[in-house]
Amino acid sequence: MSILSHITLGSNDYERSIDFYDAALAPLRFTRLPKPEGKPPVYAVEGEMPHLYLYQPFDGKPASVGNGTHVAFHAQTRTQVDQFYEAAMANGGSDEGPPGLRDHYGPNYYAAYVRDPDGNKLQAVCYADS
Repeated sequence: MSILSHITLGSNDYERSIDFYDAALAPLRFTRLPKPEGKPPVYAVEGEMPHLYLYQPFDGKPASVGNGTHVAFHAQTRTQVDQFYEAAMANGGSDEGPPGLRDHYGPNYYAAYVRDPDGNKLQAVCYADS
């Protein structure tokens, strides 16, 4: 069992977010879980925690991002990192660092950084040597 229950990111447009996250998280084995109509989208790997929720803020103000904050998803292969990045770019994401080795974090630290359509910073990282 994961020590984390869930992560929540703000969304200003569920449909736009669903298009982005369905595509970007698929290479990492995340799927959108069934929810009743009108409920916020939630993603998980094989239904297990941690879950990733997308919520419109309860206070009614626009969703905004945290400076210096990002969510990192563990990829099993470098190909998954590449696919995550490509899907994110094709579905409204913006580049924060293309796939590649980040030697300053370690010899096998292969990662890509993107922002979702609401500006949330995301990363896919693989620690394997290929």
